[in-house]
Amino acid sequence: MTEMVKAMFEISMYGDRGIRIQLGTAISKKTNERIRHFSVLLEKENIPGIIEWIPAYTALSIYYDPFLISYDSLVNRMKSLYEKHSLVELPPPLVTEIPVYYGEEYGPDLGFVAEHNGLTTKEAIQIHTGTNYLIYMMGFSPGFPYLGGMSKEIATPRHASPRAKVPAGAVGIAGAQTGIYSMESPGGWRIIGRTPVKLYNPFDRQPILLRAGNYIRFSSITKTEYEEIQTAVSLGTYEPKVEQYRGE
Repeated sequence: MTEMVKAMFEISMYGDRGIRIQLGTAISKKTNERIRHFSVLLEKENIPGIIEWIPAYTALSIYYDPFLISYDSLVNRMKSLYEKHSLVELPPPLVTEIPVYYGEEYGPDLGFVAEHNGLTTKEAIQIHTGTNYLIYMMGFSPGFPYLGGMSKEIATPRHASPRAKVPAGAVGIAGAQTGIYSMESPGGWRIIGRTPVKLYNPFDRQPILLRAGNYIRFSSITKTEYEEIQTAVSLGTYEPKVEQYRGE
């Protein structure tokens, strides 16, 4: 069952307690902006019956309690919200610096990524740390950021056979994407480094460090700096560097 309202806005059932709002057909900053506008509006409206909403690359999934709001009522509310979602002012995006120790035992695939692209490892690191990455959405595991903006100069295919264990903090490349493992899990990404910063800590007041719509920027650190930050993180005294996004 699908209802079309207008171009780039499609509502469909998502199981028996959810709806999916399609706001684009391609991964782009414009589509991400539309999703963020809608998310901010949902937060402001605080509609009774809505349990949560999950932004993705091109759509927004909303879960609701059918005993508090019916499917038809929810669809009508979403149509009404859509008419004014673009008028919502978005909070200014932030850039969080993610320090990374590249190579050696923490980045076993760095050499392969460099060789695959005809680069030195130093050049590969410079390219990886040379841009701000938009956080399109969170998912896969708690705190895992799906990032956009990686240079094609370091794009590398993932492993044919995934590793059984990839540690939390591992920074990897898969195709034209880069990301950070927020917790230990299997994975097939090419691991080029590791950050001592925790992206997910269920015991923190704010358990997830990053947020969709903001940016991150990687910075290269030494092993000594890695260990110092790791100690500060374990003591709860480490504060990531955060600043307002000013464009590329």
